[in-house]
Amino acid sequence: MGGMHGFGRVVVEANEPVFHAACEGRVRALVSLAIGRRIANIDAFRHAIERLDPVEYLSAGYYGRWLGALELLVHEWRARGETLDAGGAGTLRMVSATARFATGDAVRTRNLQPTGHTRLPGYARGKRGTIARVHAGFVFPDTNAAGRGEHPQWVYAVRFDAAELFGTGAEPNACVHIDLFESYLEPEPGDV
Repeated sequence: MGGMHGFGRVVVEANEPVFHAACEGRVRALVSLAIGRRIANIDAFRHAIERLDPVEYLSAGYYGRWLGALELLVHEWRARGETLDAGGAGTLRMVSATARFATGDAVRTRNLQPTGHTRLPGYARGKRGTIARVHAGFVFPDTNAAGRGEHPQWVYAVRFDAAELFGTGAEPNACVHIDLFESYLEPEPGDV
């Protein structure tokens, strides 16, 4: 649930199958087809899941949420009167600017509160970390989900101490790596 508390422990099923029912595989295939034919992009799909009615979101199950999001996106696509596209180009993009950060740089995530889709987890906002790796540039999901353009950015693997993210209840000496877009980050004061 995106780092939200109060939903209990995640139960890992021993020898869990990829799909618990045949319909789950079909929903997965339909979503891949819809994204591949550009009925929506992956970011709009994620945002559609976030826009589901809260009761539906909490009761539908994982692939039920996927199906609900797909229904919403197809309805919106049909309302726009668009036609099918031949296929997508993926999300990897060239970025014209030089990467702002390098491996080893201390950073802090911005405490953003967007009204739309974002890939910056709530539990990671306003937290200190270190750049562990500089990835290539990718389509920025926050603008792409809303149809405001791709606006490619550098993506960084940021290493956080688990205690920084989860407090004293975190596993001792554990760390968490999160891939984050450049605009989510700022230099940690004193490390400029």
